[in-house]
Amino acid sequence: MDAILNSWKSVREDTAQAVNDFAACPLDYKPCADLMSFGEIARHILQAGYGLTGMLLDGVDNLSTPQFREMIGKYIADLPETPDAASLASALRSTMEQRSKEMSAKGSDFWSGEMTRMDGQRFTRLEMVQFIKEHELTHRQQLFTYLRLNGVVPATTRRRLAKAKA
Repeated sequence: MDAILNSWKSVREDTAQAVNDFAACPLDYKPCADLMSFGEIARHILQAGYGLTGMLLDGVDNLSTPQFREMIGKYIADLPETPDAASLASALRSTMEQRSKEMSAKGSDFWSGEMTRMDGQRFTRLEMVQFIKEHELTHRQQLFTYLRLNGVVPATTRRRLAKAKA
């Protein structure tokens, strides 16, 4: 669990940094009408990660129910309706810190317990945490694409380029 959480914290830091890096651009930016805006994607990352981990920590073991949206609604993070980039990035960081502490406090027996995912598949709670992290990676890539469309180089690329120069 510690390895997954440490990896997810790195992913989340880069997500929050992407939001900070986008501060000069409008959060409602989207490359075409049928896509989510940058801000909507960032809020989705925040709420999905916070909500799903909240459900896990409360012992919800079946996410494949018609009431899923209602259930996750009670676990959403407190956020202004139209947050600015700084408050959204801060919420991304603080919720990750909070949830990682809560998840670290659970024992291995808890994480080896099985549950049912949204698509009806059974797997362990630990695998669900990995699934949530992978979900964030998918959407983080969308944020990175939006950054590049606005002339901003993502933090992961900046680090790689700095390392190559060193």
